[in-house]
Amino acid sequence: MSVVKSTLSEGDLKVVGTALQGALVDLVDLSLVAKQVHWNVVGPRFRSVDDVVATARQHSDTVAERASAVGVNPDGRAGTVAKETAIASVPEGWIKDTDAVKILVDGLGVVIGRMRERIEATDEPDPVTQDLLIALTAELEKHAWMFQAESA
Repeated sequence: MSVVKSTLSEGDLKVVGTALQGALVDLVDLSLVAKQVHWNVVGPRFRSVDDVVATARQHSDTVAERASAVGVNPDGRAGTVAKETAIASVPEGWIKDTDAVKILVDGLGVVIGRMRERIEATDEPDPVTQDLLIALTAELEKHAWMFQAESA
C-alpha cells in the first residue's frame, strides 16, 4: 500500500524505486563502514573519514525522502542493508592506516559504480532522481580521489 500517489507510471516507478532503494542501502552501509574504519584506524597517514560519513548520511536522507516523495517506501533497516550491500565488510580489530585507505577507496568504488548504473537507469523514467544521483556521485568521486591521492 502506498499512501503517496506517484506522478510516475508504474513501470517508471519500479525502475526509480529500485534505484533509490539501492542507493539508500549503499549510503547507509558506506556511512557504517567509514565510521568503523574511523574508530579503529592506527598509523600516521590517515585523514579523517568524517567527511565521507557526513556525505553518506546527508545523501541517504535525501535519497530516502525522494523515494517517499515519489511513493516508494524506503527501507534503511539494518537487516535490509546487511542483506543487500555490495560493500565488503570491514575486518575486525585495529586497521593499519594504509589498509584503511584501501578499504575506503574500494568501498567508494563499489558505491560509485552502482550509482553510475542507477544514473543510467533513471535517465528516461525520472530525470529529477537522476540529477540527485549525479550530484551524489560527484561528491563520492571527490572523496575517492582525495583518498587515492593521499595514498599515492
